[in-house]
Amino acid sequence: MQRTDEILEQMERTKWQRVGKTLLKDWRLYALLLPLMIYMVLFKYMPLYGILMGFKRYNATQGIMEMEWKGLHYAQQLLAGDTAATFWRAFRNTFMNSIYGLVFGFPIPIILALLFSEIKNTGYRGFLQVCAYLPKFLSTVVTSTIIAMWCSAGSAGNSNPGMLNTLFSTLGWTDEGVSRSLLEYPKFFRPIYQVSGVWEGAGYGSIVYFAAVVAISPTNYEAAKIDGASKLQEIRYVTFPGMAPTLSIMLIMQIGRLLNIGYEKTLLLYTQNSYESADIVSTLVYRWAASEGATSTAGTSMGVIADLFNSVIAMVLVLGANAISRRVTDTSLF
Repeated sequence: MQRTDEILEQMERTKWQRVGKTLLKDWRLYALLLPLMIYMVLFKYMPLYGILMGFKRYNATQGIMEMEWKGLHYAQQLLAGDTAATFWRAFRNTFMNSIYGLVFGFPIPIILALLFSEIKNTGYRGFLQVCAYLPKFLSTVVTSTIIAMWCSAGSAGNSNPGMLNTLFSTLGWTDEGVSRSLLEYPKFFRPIYQVSGVWEGAGYGSIVYFAAVVAISPTNYEAAKIDGASKLQEIRYVTFPGMAPTLSIMLIMQIGRLLNIGYEKTLLLYTQNSYESADIVSTLVYRWAASEGATSTAGTSMGVIADLFNSVIAMVLVLGANAISRRVTDTSLF
């Protein structure tokens, strides 16, 4: 017992010496990590200081610490005041768009990865993968312009309606005799947004899942074939269990981004006529900050509170998903 205490005391005494030796031994790895740490500090942690603007009356001519302190005034206005109806509509749209994106957007990259893994001709598979990845490398402005052109109503004497608009009109889904873009219909905005999102991201998102499928040992498939398993049974009993850790981690990360919908694409596509189903928290914050006013309150301060509320809900969701995954599958982010 005494010998154990001496060893523990010696280890405690030489702790920082051992840490220093480890740092010197692997200094190249820590040097590579340094730029990422600087980026995280500059662009992820330092901006947290700006959260104070949500509790003060924003004034562009003053520093954050010099602004008038308002406490929870803007939070009360946002959640239960004059702007509450607008905010809760935007929050509902954000949540619904995110849920639809999770339900439809999460399985499709997995299905694509499974299909790619079944193509044995590497040249043909590579060509299909490049075609699937390509939309991800186009800018949001380009893809949004393409979508807007497909949905456009055309202009008198200059151009014909977009192909989607023509199709919907032929099927009788649009108002007869009314010439307007599909994006101006609240009932069409959300499906168009989701389908275009799958088109943009499914191919690129399949890379991780394809790597997980490739990493599964071929001997597992050989054993399944010897046991008489069909292709669907191989996927069910070999592929999915082998992908389970990757699926769990990716699902947790997807839930963490559930309410983090970028404003760029929505801002490029929506119109005032489609606010009912298209307006989300990020575009609402953008408009408030740009107009510098939301009824009688300061737009920037209201926007900070709205974004903070969104982030807190997202944090709760990812912590809950991580705890459930750790308990059910023994796989978690932390």
